[in-house]
Amino acid sequence: MALELLDQLSLPGDPAKANEDSYQHGDAAAVVMDGATPLGDALMPGPSDAAWIAQFGARRLLAHLRDGEGARKALRSALTDAQKSFEALSRMPPQDVWQTPCASMMLAAQGSADVEFLWFGDCAALLKQGDAAVQIVGESFEKRGDETSLAGRLAKEKGRAATDRSHFIDSLKERRNRINSGNYWLFSPEPKAAAHVSRRLVKLAPGAIILLASDGFLALASDYGAYSADTLLAAALDKGLATLGEELRAIEAGDADGVTFPRFKKSDDATALLLRLA
Repeated sequence: MALELLDQLSLPGDPAKANEDSYQHGDAAAVVMDGATPLGDALMPGPSDAAWIAQFGARRLLAHLRDGEGARKALRSALTDAQKSFEALSRMPPQDVWQTPCASMMLAAQGSADVEFLWFGDCAALLKQGDAAVQIVGESFEKRGDETSLAGRLAKEKGRAATDRSHFIDSLKERRNRINSGNYWLFSPEPKAAAHVSRRLVKLAPGAIILLASDGFLALASDYGAYSADTLLAAALDKGLATLGEELRAIEAGDADGVTFPRFKKSDDATALLLRLA
């Protein structure tokens, strides 16, 4: 069996800035990565440390999988690659954890009998098989609820729109300082993260549909309530991802200050891959 690509979308949150999402697709695997927007000066060459980790990580993951490594071994190899590249190219070592490039991730890899999902952070997969209800793999919906609550609380405390990130930078740095500790691990230049990745094996028959997406795309359901998980996947098949991207940006444009939907950006990068198990 193989993962057939039906549709793809990757929109920058701001057309004038780097898209800090990334994705890769092959016959037996696909991945979406969402780089965490930097909170200070860049350490790496290029437009964005977040774009670097997302693009580098997605490429290296698929490369190791194509070389025949299993999903978890490929992940550890890609994390080790990221560590070596970061140490070789960074302008200086991070002075604090929040400076470390990091990314959420959702990887789907076809095995001999199951599809293996590995993930960090708030990327997710929606799965549809036959007439059964959509399955959600990942914690994106729960995590987005937590962030929405935080954005609303901080906006109220400071009397400013949460979308004006400059007024909330200290709180965001404090939160980012918790990465790669406890239960909060992300794809980063840290091979130890491989031992903390979330994993799920799912038996899927040919014809099953898989939507891999970053939280920026899933906001249509998790944040804005325009869809449920079931109707979002159905709309991806019926309307296409480009149309859903237009709907997403229209909702955000109508609430530019994040009053109705509290958030730290007017628009986030939004990426989705629509796949069929063939």
